[in-house]
Amino acid sequence: MAGGFAVSSKPGAGHRQFKGKITFYVWICGVVAATSGLMFGYDIGISGGVTAMDDFLVRFFPAVYARKHRAKENNYCKFDDQRLQLFTSSLYLAALAASFVASRVCTRFGRKRTMQAASVFFLAGSGLCAGATGLAMLIVGRVCLGVGVGFGNQAAPLFLSEIAPAHIRGALNILFQLNVTVGILVASVVNYFASAVHPLGWRYALGGAAAPAAVLFLGSLAITETPTSLVERGQPQAGRATLERIRGTRDVGDEFEEIRDACARAAALREEEKPYRRLARPESRPPLVIAIAMQVFQQFTGINAIMFYAPVLFQTMGFESDASLLSAVVTGGVNVLATGVSIALVDRVGRRKLLLEACAQMLVAQAAVGGIMVTHVGAEGSPTRGWAVCIVVLICVYVSSFAWSWGPLGWLIPSETFPLETRAAGFSFAVSSNMLFTFLIAQAFLSMMCTLRAYIFFFFAAWIVVMGVFVLALLPETKGVPVDEMVDAVWRRHWFWKRCFADADQAKINNC
Repeated sequence: MAGGFAVSSKPGAGHRQFKGKITFYVWICGVVAATSGLMFGYDIGISGGVTAMDDFLVRFFPAVYARKHRAKENNYCKFDDQRLQLFTSSLYLAALAASFVASRVCTRFGRKRTMQAASVFFLAGSGLCAGATGLAMLIVGRVCLGVGVGFGNQAAPLFLSEIAPAHIRGALNILFQLNVTVGILVASVVNYFASAVHPLGWRYALGGAAAPAAVLFLGSLAITETPTSLVERGQPQAGRATLERIRGTRDVGDEFEEIRDACARAAALREEEKPYRRLARPESRPPLVIAIAMQVFQQFTGINAIMFYAPVLFQTMGFESDASLLSAVVTGGVNVLATGVSIALVDRVGRRKLLLEACAQMLVAQAAVGGIMVTHVGAEGSPTRGWAVCIVVLICVYVSSFAWSWGPLGWLIPSETFPLETRAAGFSFAVSSNMLFTFLIAQAFLSMMCTLRAYIFFFFAAWIVVMGVFVLALLPETKGVPVDEMVDAVWRRHWFWKRCFADADQAKINNC
């Protein structure tokens, strides 16, 4: 696709033109980097399916296996086991710690090498999990996977935002989330077939995580580092050559000067004050608050509770084991297709409209599922076939709205809103916040389900209302704004956040 691309200093305002094409090489780099999302998604999908396999439970969690098959056991408490939840959640606790290390690695060694390190940790973790002979070895493998997730989720969204032309940045960045959804779908399919392979099906399922890790490692050998990272690390000539390659033209002077100026400002500010310390300043507060809030809200939609434990959840609702795994495949497929909707619309419709529409759709779906569970599924009962189909349809409605909104935009918005001097450090807070609340949901969900029962759906529905209010009041639109112009074009113009950009004393007076 040839032609110049436009960037604006203000959403909806006049455009400055940077020369260049949307090159095939940019898309190749994007697809390879987004493979990090495939690793993340595969793990999200695989853990819930494996914990529903009897062979896995017999070996590692015999008490859960006994409860699962005990007559008249409370539906909502069959899988309530802290060690079982630790199997899922330990990965995210490791990713939380790794994200801060990954921030420094990203700045010092570049986005590309950080993604390569992620793939190595993931390969090691998948091997340990597949070959596990005891729970300790299994958890160590999960920790290695977590380090890989922390490194990959730190580097890939930054990489994608920095190589993309401004007017397709949303679509290119959402390749990461698209691969997350593909990973979940692939994991659901693998679980469905592996569940019939006795007694080693769970080993094949867990070992399958090595495939996307190998793709990322080999693919990363063929892609470039971002121009911003090269200039930032003192390689301006390589940075310009890379920019010419990814834009498909030698006429990149204006864009390169903008990158070089941003790097020079960032270097001067870092000399004056370290990035993490600078994040405490009032002018850093808007993107930091938005980044953390997006991750917290993303988890409190309830999506990962459903995706982690989809087969377990469907069994709780009265589905048989094979039917529950198949239902997880269906929701995974919906997840992939709906993420494609986001790629098509995010740079046309904008971020805010997608988020607000999804809040309404998710609220209706969560409340409806909760209502059906309260009225038609007791603690020891099962829904009729008609109500069971209705539950699956509603969960698909819920998953689809998340997939074109809070899923991809939860990663896109933090990756594009920080200035360069705090970009890696600020995004590490987004990654770590995501992993912290993913860990909390994963560790607590089965116990919450045992305590709250069907009302757990109303718990998440209440959070969706809070999310909608937050978007309406505090989230600015960032569609079409170059990443290095966010401060002047977005934050200084926002009705609330502009108070943070007065001098330090005035910002304090303004309660920023």
